[in-house]
Amino acid sequence: MFDFLQITLSGREPLEHSGSNFNLRWRWLARGVLQLEPLHGYRMNVVLSAGIHGNETAPIELLAALVSDLLHGKRRLKVRLLVIFGNPMAMVSGERYNQIDLNRLFSRHYDHFPDCIETARAEQLELLVRDFYDQSNEGERLHFDLHTAIRESHHQRFGLLPHTDKGLYGRSLYSRRMLDWLHHSGIEALVINQAPSGTFSYFTSQHCHADSCTLELGKARPFGHNDLNQFALINQGLISLITGINLLPYAAEPIKVYRVTQELIKITEQFRLNFSESVKNFTRFSAGDVLARDGEISYQVQQTEEWILFPNASVRPGLRAGLMLVQVPTDSLFG
Repeated sequence: MFDFLQITLSGREPLEHSGSNFNLRWRWLARGVLQLEPLHGYRMNVVLSAGIHGNETAPIELLAALVSDLLHGKRRLKVRLLVIFGNPMAMVSGERYNQIDLNRLFSRHYDHFPDCIETARAEQLELLVRDFYDQSNEGERLHFDLHTAIRESHHQRFGLLPHTDKGLYGRSLYSRRMLDWLHHSGIEALVINQAPSGTFSYFTSQHCHADSCTLELGKARPFGHNDLNQFALINQGLISLITGINLLPYAAEPIKVYRVTQELIKITEQFRLNFSESVKNFTRFSAGDVLARDGEISYQVQQTEEWILFPNASVRPGLRAGLMLVQVPTDSLFG
């Protein structure tokens, strides 16, 4: 049986492109893309992705171990499953990306950039994921895109919910079952995005009608330097999800919910953050605090309290250099 992670890193194709064991059949679809289906029915259609940013290795190692257990028959698969290692070339180099951030290119955002490794990969992944979901007319559709953050965070594990207009039709904005799974899998906070984007989870939510979430699960570290014990809860959650065996503990602490209130856009190379580069995600600021300056432009806290997420002054001009959040009631998740 081949090692899915090692075959992905090597760039080689497996000797066989399909196979089976007593529980499942599998198909290798492309570098870093493996489809697995149970032989005796399924409840859901699940996409699990990691390595969209090549230097975020802990989720890659978690999914690699999960795939190995399934292929060797150590766990029984109960869902249709598509496992994706998003950016293999960046994984090999240990970089976030090669030329363009892959997680800004989905929903055909790749059309707005010169052709490169990432634009081709975004287009390929869109086609493969659409095809995976379209092969089945039954069961829920889920997608969890697993990441680790560049910087430390006051919430070690949090989720980013893509913008959705479901609430306009009298439906819940987000799936209660998905939200319960996130809560019991150790996710401490959720951030509601207010606008369409080029992220992988927005693509699967908007264009594939999946319940999707981007998960940030700790600090980015190189292969072999992750303490996977720190990811025990999310690992148990993933195992429970795909095997149907509930391994999740009761979650006593309520989940905190935030909504994006403003974006810090870097217009020119004069852009400067007005706080230390080492500030943690979810650091709180007060009304009137100056967050950043870009020439004559000044970004300030507009609400009584706002929290910073993903500050990064080194992005290219025209890109987002940070998000500001406000805390909102949990009911905001349901429209």
